[in-house]
Amino acid sequence: MKKISTVQEYNDHFGVETLHPLVSVVRFEDFKPHLGAKMLYEVYCVLLKDIKCGNLMYGNTTYDYHDGTIVTMAPGQVYGVETQTPVRGKGRGLIFHPDLIYGTELGANIRNYHFFSYESREALHLSLKERGQIETCMDNILVELHREIDRHTKTIICREINLLLDLCQRFYDRQFITRHEVNSDLLTKFESLLHEYVTGTEIAEKGLPSVSYFADKLCLSPNYFGDLIKKETGVTAKDMIQNRVIGVAKQRLLASDEPVGIIADSLGFEYPSHFTRMFKNNVGMTPVEFRNKS
Repeated sequence: MKKISTVQEYNDHFGVETLHPLVSVVRFEDFKPHLGAKMLYEVYCVLLKDIKCGNLMYGNTTYDYHDGTIVTMAPGQVYGVETQTPVRGKGRGLIFHPDLIYGTELGANIRNYHFFSYESREALHLSLKERGQIETCMDNILVELHREIDRHTKTIICREINLLLDLCQRFYDRQFITRHEVNSDLLTKFESLLHEYVTGTEIAEKGLPSVSYFADKLCLSPNYFGDLIKKETGVTAKDMIQNRVIGVAKQRLLASDEPVGIIADSLGFEYPSHFTRMFKNNVGMTPVEFRNKS
Protein backbone atom coordinates (compact mmCIF):
# COMPACT_ATOMS: atom_id res chain seq x y z
CA MET A 1 0.00 0.00 0.00
CA LYS A 2 1.43 3.37 -1.02
CA LYS A 3 1.87 5.94 1.74
CA ILE A 4 1.28 9.65 1.12
CA SER A 5 3.18 11.46 3.87
CA THR A 6 3.47 14.97 2.43
CA VAL A 7 1.66 17.39 0.16
CA GLN A 8 4.54 17.07 -2.30
CA GLU A 9 4.05 13.28 -2.48
CA TYR A 10 0.34 13.74 -3.09
CA ASN A 11 0.93 16.20 -5.92
CA ASP A 12 3.70 14.12 -7.47
CA HIS A 13 1.51 11.01 -7.41
CA PHE A 14 -1.26 12.73 -9.34
CA GLY A 15 1.01 14.83 -11.54
CA VAL A 16 0.14 18.36 -10.41
CA GLU A 17 2.30 21.34 -9.41
CA THR A 18 3.25 22.06 -5.80
CA LEU A 19 2.96 25.73 -4.87
CA HIS A 20 3.45 25.32 -1.11
CA PRO A 21 5.08 22.44 0.79
CA LEU A 22 2.28 22.18 3.37
CA VAL A 23 -0.96 22.95 1.51
CA SER A 24 -2.41 22.44 -1.95
CA VAL A 25 -5.65 23.13 -3.81
CA VAL A 26 -6.06 20.82 -6.79
CA ARG A 27 -8.45 20.28 -9.69
CA PHE A 28 -9.07 16.62 -10.38
CA GLU A 29 -9.34 17.40 -14.10
CA ASP A 30 -5.60 18.22 -13.98
CA PHE A 31 -4.64 14.81 -12.61
CA LYS A 32 -2.87 12.42 -14.91
CA PRO A 33 -5.05 9.34 -15.63
CA HIS A 34 -4.46 6.73 -12.94
CA LEU A 35 -5.68 3.34 -11.83
CA GLY A 36 -7.40 3.05 -8.49
CA ALA A 37 -5.36 1.96 -5.50
CA LYS A 38 -5.66 2.11 -1.75
CA MET A 39 -3.24 4.53 -0.13
CA LEU A 40 -2.46 5.49 3.45
CA TYR A 41 -2.64 9.25 3.89
CA GLU A 42 -0.77 11.25 6.53
CA VAL A 43 -2.37 14.54 5.44
CA TYR A 44 -5.80 16.14 5.80
CA CYS A 45 -8.03 16.08 2.72
CA VAL A 46 -11.31 17.79 1.88
CA LEU A 47 -12.43 16.37 -1.47
CA LEU A 48 -15.31 17.87 -3.44
CA LYS A 49 -16.44 15.46 -6.15
CA ASP A 50 -18.72 16.75 -8.88
CA ILE A 51 -19.56 13.62 -10.84
CA LYS A 52 -19.67 9.86 -10.51
CA CYS A 53 -16.23 8.47 -11.23
CA GLY A 54 -16.07 5.05 -9.68
CA ASN A 55 -16.52 3.50 -6.26
CA LEU A 56 -14.77 5.15 -3.35
CA MET A 57 -12.93 2.68 -1.13
CA TYR A 58 -12.84 4.02 2.42
CA GLY A 59 -11.46 1.37 4.73
CA ASN A 60 -13.48 -1.71 3.72
CA THR A 61 -16.55 0.27 2.62
CA THR A 62 -17.49 1.27 -0.93
CA TYR A 63 -19.42 4.43 -1.73
CA ASP A 64 -20.92 5.69 -5.00
CA TYR A 65 -20.17 9.34 -5.69
CA HIS A 66 -23.00 11.80 -6.14
CA ASP A 67 -23.01 15.36 -7.46
CA GLY A 68 -21.64 17.85 -4.95
CA THR A 69 -20.33 15.29 -2.48
CA ILE A 70 -17.65 16.11 0.09
CA VAL A 71 -15.51 13.40 1.62
CA THR A 72 -12.99 14.29 4.33
CA MET A 73 -9.95 12.44 5.61
CA ALA A 74 -7.61 12.86 8.54
CA PRO A 75 -4.03 11.55 8.82
CA GLY A 76 -3.84 7.81 9.30
CA GLN A 77 -6.81 6.91 7.09
CA VAL A 78 -6.83 4.64 4.05
CA TYR A 79 -8.44 5.94 0.88
CA GLY A 80 -8.64 5.05 -2.79
CA VAL A 81 -10.86 4.97 -5.87
CA GLU A 82 -11.70 1.50 -7.20
CA THR A 83 -11.69 1.41 -11.02
CA GLN A 84 -10.86 -1.05 -13.76
CA THR A 85 -9.51 1.55 -16.21
CA PRO A 86 -7.50 4.76 -15.75
CA VAL A 87 -9.70 7.68 -14.67
CA ARG A 88 -9.53 11.43 -14.30
CA GLY A 89 -12.22 12.75 -12.01
CA LYS A 90 -13.98 16.09 -11.87
CA GLY A 91 -13.97 18.30 -8.83
CA ARG A 92 -11.55 19.94 -6.44
CA GLY A 93 -9.58 19.10 -3.37
CA LEU A 94 -7.88 20.79 -0.43
CA ILE A 95 -4.91 18.93 1.01
CA PHE A 96 -2.91 20.20 3.98
CA HIS A 97 -0.28 18.75 6.26
CA PRO A 98 -0.70 18.76 10.08
CA ASP A 99 2.46 20.90 10.34
CA LEU A 100 0.61 23.77 8.62
CA ILE A 101 -1.82 24.18 11.53
CA TYR A 102 0.58 23.27 14.33
CA GLY A 103 0.54 25.98 17.01
CA THR A 104 -2.52 27.72 15.54
CA GLU A 105 -6.08 28.02 16.83
CA LEU A 106 -7.17 25.70 14.04
CA GLY A 107 -4.62 23.13 15.17
CA ALA A 108 -5.98 23.26 18.71
CA ASN A 109 -9.58 22.80 17.52
CA ILE A 110 -9.16 20.39 14.60
CA ARG A 111 -10.45 17.47 16.68
CA ASN A 112 -13.77 19.26 17.10
CA TYR A 113 -14.52 18.62 13.41
CA HIS A 114 -15.86 15.10 13.93
CA PHE A 115 -16.63 14.66 10.24
CA PHE A 116 -12.97 13.87 9.58
CA SER A 117 -13.66 10.46 11.13
CA TYR A 118 -17.07 9.87 9.50
CA GLU A 119 -17.43 6.90 7.20
CA SER A 120 -17.64 7.53 3.45
CA ARG A 121 -21.34 6.58 3.39
CA GLU A 122 -21.85 9.48 5.81
CA ALA A 123 -20.43 11.97 3.30
CA LEU A 124 -21.75 15.51 3.00
CA HIS A 125 -24.06 16.29 0.06
CA LEU A 126 -24.18 19.94 -0.98
CA SER A 127 -26.65 22.20 -2.70
CA LEU A 128 -25.39 24.33 -5.59
CA LYS A 129 -25.21 27.38 -3.31
CA GLU A 130 -23.34 25.49 -0.59
CA ARG A 131 -20.86 24.13 -3.10
CA GLY A 132 -20.23 27.69 -4.28
CA GLN A 133 -19.28 28.74 -0.75
CA ILE A 134 -16.84 25.84 -0.43
CA GLU A 135 -15.30 26.65 -3.79
CA THR A 136 -14.89 30.30 -2.82
CA CYS A 137 -12.78 29.27 0.18
CA MET A 138 -10.64 27.06 -2.06
CA ASP A 139 -10.26 29.93 -4.54
CA ASN A 140 -9.10 32.27 -1.76
CA ILE A 141 -6.51 29.75 -0.62
CA LEU A 142 -5.33 29.32 -4.20
CA VAL A 143 -4.88 33.11 -4.52
CA GLU A 144 -2.57 33.02 -1.50
CA LEU A 145 -0.66 30.06 -2.90
CA HIS A 146 0.14 32.03 -6.05
CA ARG A 147 1.59 34.90 -4.01
CA GLU A 148 5.10 34.91 -2.66
CA ILE A 149 5.20 33.35 0.81
CA ASP A 150 5.52 35.96 3.56
CA ARG A 151 4.80 36.20 7.29
CA HIS A 152 1.05 36.58 6.63
CA THR A 153 0.65 33.56 4.35
CA LYS A 154 0.14 30.92 7.04
CA THR A 155 -2.31 33.04 9.03
CA ILE A 156 -4.48 33.85 6.03
CA ILE A 157 -4.50 30.28 4.68
CA CYS A 158 -5.33 28.79 8.09
CA ARG A 159 -8.15 31.32 8.45
CA GLU A 160 -9.63 30.25 5.10
CA ILE A 161 -9.29 26.55 5.99
CA ASN A 162 -10.98 27.26 9.31
CA LEU A 163 -13.87 28.96 7.48
CA LEU A 164 -14.17 26.09 5.01
CA LEU A 165 -14.35 23.54 7.85
CA ASP A 166 -16.90 25.68 9.72
CA LEU A 167 -19.03 25.72 6.57
CA CYS A 168 -18.78 21.94 6.32
CA GLN A 169 -19.92 21.71 9.94
CA ARG A 170 -22.87 24.02 9.23
CA PHE A 171 -23.88 22.00 6.17
CA TYR A 172 -23.63 18.76 8.13
CA ASP A 173 -25.95 20.28 10.74
CA ARG A 174 -28.36 21.09 7.90
CA GLN A 175 -28.02 17.54 6.58
CA PHE A 176 -28.93 16.12 9.99
CA ILE A 177 -32.11 18.25 9.92
CA THR A 178 -33.09 17.39 6.34
CA ARG A 179 -32.59 13.70 7.11
CA HIS A 180 -34.73 13.85 10.24
CA GLU A 181 -37.04 11.04 9.11
CA VAL A 182 -34.14 8.67 8.42
CA ASN A 183 -32.43 9.72 11.63
CA SER A 184 -35.63 9.11 13.62
CA ASP A 185 -35.67 5.53 12.36
CA LEU A 186 -32.06 5.11 13.46
CA LEU A 187 -32.91 6.58 16.86
CA THR A 188 -35.79 4.12 17.25
CA LYS A 189 -33.49 1.22 16.35
CA PHE A 190 -30.88 2.46 18.83
CA GLU A 191 -33.45 2.69 21.64
CA SER A 192 -34.64 -0.84 20.85
CA LEU A 193 -31.09 -2.22 20.81
CA LEU A 194 -30.31 -0.41 24.05
CA HIS A 195 -33.43 -1.76 25.76
CA GLU A 196 -32.66 -5.32 24.67
CA TYR A 197 -29.07 -5.02 25.86
CA VAL A 198 -29.70 -3.63 29.35
CA THR A 199 -32.73 -5.82 30.12
CA GLY A 200 -31.28 -9.04 28.70
CA THR A 201 -28.28 -11.15 29.57
CA GLU A 202 -25.72 -9.32 27.42
CA ILE A 203 -25.03 -6.58 29.93
CA ALA A 204 -24.03 -9.06 32.64
CA GLU A 205 -21.92 -11.08 30.19
CA LYS A 206 -20.24 -8.26 28.26
CA GLY A 207 -20.38 -5.31 30.65
CA LEU A 208 -21.63 -1.78 30.10
CA PRO A 209 -22.20 -1.06 26.39
CA SER A 210 -20.17 1.62 24.65
CA VAL A 211 -21.23 4.19 22.08
CA SER A 212 -19.03 2.37 19.54
CA TYR A 213 -20.94 -0.87 20.16
CA PHE A 214 -24.27 0.62 19.08
CA ALA A 215 -22.69 2.62 16.24
CA ASP A 216 -21.32 -0.64 14.85
CA LYS A 217 -24.73 -2.30 15.18
CA LEU A 218 -26.26 0.53 13.14
CA CYS A 219 -23.39 0.52 10.59
CA LEU A 220 -22.31 4.05 11.49
CA SER A 221 -19.03 5.56 12.63
CA PRO A 222 -18.97 6.38 16.37
CA ASN A 223 -18.59 10.13 15.80
CA TYR A 224 -21.40 10.34 13.23
CA PHE A 225 -23.65 8.24 15.46
CA GLY A 226 -22.85 10.41 18.48
CA ASP A 227 -23.50 13.63 16.56
CA LEU A 228 -26.77 12.24 15.16
CA ILE A 229 -28.07 11.30 18.63
CA LYS A 230 -27.11 14.70 20.05
CA LYS A 231 -28.90 16.52 17.20
CA GLU A 232 -32.04 14.39 17.54
CA THR A 233 -32.35 14.25 21.34
CA GLY A 234 -30.29 17.07 22.81
CA VAL A 235 -28.28 14.62 24.95
CA THR A 236 -25.24 12.51 24.16
CA ALA A 237 -25.42 8.83 23.27
CA LYS A 238 -23.28 8.10 26.33
CA ASP A 239 -25.79 9.88 28.58
CA MET A 240 -28.68 7.95 26.98
CA ILE A 241 -26.91 4.67 27.70
CA GLN A 242 -26.14 5.63 31.30
CA ASN A 243 -29.69 6.90 31.90
CA ARG A 244 -31.18 3.64 30.65
CA VAL A 245 -28.84 1.59 32.85
CA ILE A 246 -29.71 3.75 35.87
CA GLY A 247 -33.42 3.34 35.06
CA VAL A 248 -33.08 -0.45 35.17
CA ALA A 249 -31.06 -0.16 38.38
CA LYS A 250 -33.85 1.88 40.02
CA GLN A 251 -36.41 -0.78 39.13
CA ARG A 252 -34.22 -3.52 40.55
CA LEU A 253 -33.56 -1.60 43.76
CA LEU A 254 -37.28 -1.04 44.39
CA ALA A 255 -38.55 -4.44 43.25
CA SER A 256 -36.21 -6.63 45.31
CA ASP A 257 -34.02 -6.83 48.38
CA GLU A 258 -30.97 -7.87 46.37
CA PRO A 259 -27.68 -6.47 47.69
CA VAL A 260 -26.34 -3.51 45.77
CA GLY A 261 -23.26 -5.54 44.79
CA ILE A 262 -25.40 -8.21 43.11
CA ILE A 263 -27.35 -5.60 41.16
CA ALA A 264 -24.13 -3.88 40.12
CA ASP A 265 -22.67 -7.17 38.89
CA SER A 266 -25.81 -8.01 36.90
CA LEU A 267 -25.62 -4.61 35.19
CA GLY A 268 -22.07 -5.18 33.99
CA PHE A 269 -20.14 -3.19 36.61
CA GLU A 270 -16.83 -4.76 37.55
CA TYR A 271 -16.79 -2.95 40.87
CA PRO A 272 -19.83 -1.99 43.03
CA SER A 273 -18.11 1.31 43.84
CA HIS A 274 -18.23 2.24 40.13
CA PHE A 275 -21.97 1.55 40.08
CA THR A 276 -22.52 3.57 43.26
CA ARG A 277 -20.55 6.51 41.90
CA MET A 278 -22.46 6.56 38.57
CA PHE A 279 -25.79 6.17 40.36
CA LYS A 280 -25.07 9.05 42.73
CA ASN A 281 -23.89 11.29 39.88
CA ASN A 282 -27.16 10.67 38.04
CA VAL A 283 -29.68 10.49 40.89
CA GLY A 284 -28.07 12.63 43.59
CA MET A 285 -27.97 9.84 46.18
CA THR A 286 -26.42 6.40 46.60
CA PRO A 287 -28.36 3.24 45.66
CA VAL A 288 -28.89 2.42 49.34
CA GLU A 289 -30.16 5.92 50.08
CA PHE A 290 -32.50 5.74 47.08
CA ARG A 291 -33.92 2.39 48.21
CA ASN A 292 -34.41 3.55 51.81
CA LYS A 293 -35.99 6.85 50.82
CA SER A 294 -38.34 5.22 48.33
